[in-house]
Amino acid sequence: MTKTALITGASRGLGAAMARQLAATHHIIAVGKTTGALEELDDAIQSAGGQATLAPMDITVDAAMQQLCRSIFDRWGKLDLWIHTAVHAAPLAPAGHIGPKDLSKSIDVNITATARLIGYVGPLLGQVGHAVFMDDPQAGKQFFGAYGATKAAQTALAQSWAAESQNTGPHIHIVTPNPMPTATRARFYPGEDRSPLASPTDEATRLLSSLPI
Repeated sequence: MTKTALITGASRGLGAAMARQLAATHHIIAVGKTTGALEELDDAIQSAGGQATLAPMDITVDAAMQQLCRSIFDRWGKLDLWIHTAVHAAPLAPAGHIGPKDLSKSIDVNITATARLIGYVGPLLGQVGHAVFMDDPQAGKQFFGAYGATKAAQTALAQSWAAESQNTGPHIHIVTPNPMPTATRARFYPGEDRSPLASPTDEATRLLSSLPI
């Protein structure tokens, strides 16, 4: 039976790169807000002989995530792997000048949606499935208040889940990607020389090879 991998944040960057690599061994369930990018991912997966199910959804919409997880259960009965790369990168700003909308969206995407998904996806993973989260230690750095705080909270949620699941499963992994020339990084470092940065494809290879999945 083909393994299944849910990738939240699969439209571009590391999520898309991981989806392409995992498609050799998994049926990919690709979640993202950009339909065109998901269709490009699907074309790449199909051209390599893999299969994908596209889910153009916003992870902050609770009803959509409930429907997605119910559909996964109805079709496959379980999930083998969940990789969570979705994140909101709020614009850099001094701590006292963070826009209310930027802070609210950061909390909704990076914390609230992640906590909700743990509750929905966990039962699909059962005792033997794997979940993978991306750490990005920016907390406490100047101008990174909204992103750094909410990304750190997302990682803390994953760490708590890992501790709680240590003896019962599923298996929770937290990895730290090297800097990549992604749209998220470009928002933080405009004009940066991107040539020394690792490609998402190389990082996907490195990170996936380090995981017991």
